[in-house]
Amino acid sequence: MRKVTLVERLSDLGETFTIDDIKKKSNMSDSVLWVILHRMESYGWIERIEKGKYMRIPVEAEKGKYTLDSFIIGSMLVEPYCISYWSALHHYGFTEQIPLTVFIQTTARKKKQNIEIFGIIYKIIRLMPAKFFGLRKEWFNNEPIMITDKEKTIIDCLDKPQYCGGMIEVIKGIKLSEYDKYKLVEYATNINNTGVIRRLGFLSDYYGLDIELPHINKNIRNYLRLDPTMPSEGPKSSKWRLVVNIKDLENIE
Repeated sequence: MRKVTLVERLSDLGETFTIDDIKKKSNMSDSVLWVILHRMESYGWIERIEKGKYMRIPVEAEKGKYTLDSFIIGSMLVEPYCISYWSALHHYGFTEQIPLTVFIQTTARKKKQNIEIFGIIYKIIRLMPAKFFGLRKEWFNNEPIMITDKEKTIIDCLDKPQYCGGMIEVIKGIKLSEYDKYKLVEYATNINNTGVIRRLGFLSDYYGLDIELPHINKNIRNYLRLDPTMPSEGPKSSKWRLVVNIKDLENIE
C-alpha cells in the first residue's frame, strides 16, 4: 500500500486514532492491519501512544522529533477523562508554575496510574462518580478536550492539594477571584468533603473574598491541616478547625 494511500486513509481520523477507528474505515483483517501499522510506525508515519492507540505524524515532520499537545495525548489514555488539578490550574493562569506531569481525572479503573509517554508523565486519578462534575470542552490544536472548569479546578485542588503542588499554588488562583463565586460555593458543597469547606472558608476570611459558605458543625473536634502536604505546625483556627501550617500567607502572589 502506497504512503499517500495510507495517509489519506488516516487523515479523516484526526491527529490521533485507535485500532477500532481504522477497522471502521477498512475491511482488513487484524493480522494485516497490525503488519501495516508496524510498517507505518517504522517509516515514521505514525507513533504509538499506547497499545492500540496512535498519533499521525505530519509528512514534513522528522521522525522522533514530533509530538502532540500533551492534553491531546492524555485524552486517549482513559475514558471518561478530564484534564484537571495542577494541569488545569496552570491552563487558566492561576499559577505560573508549569507542572511536569499531566493530571487526568476519571471514574474508570486504569491498571497503571502513572504512564510515561514521550518523556511526559501522565498521572491518572480515579474519583467516585459523584465527584466527577464541573467539566467543560476546550479546543487544543483543533481537537476537543475535556477539562475541569475554573471553579471545579479550585475545588479539586482544595480537595486533593497533593495533585496541584500544595496549597500555595491554589491560593494564588483563589486570590485572583477570576471565577464565579456562587458556582465555587455550589461545587464546594457538592464535593462532600468538609476539608474543602474549611480550607475555602478560612482563606475567604483571611483574604476578604466575600465567599459565603455553610457553617461547619461545631461538634467537629479534629483539626485538619490547611496544607496536607506540609507538617502540622502552626497556629489554629477554631472557627474552621484548621492548623494554619503555611507561613507568610499575606505574601503569596
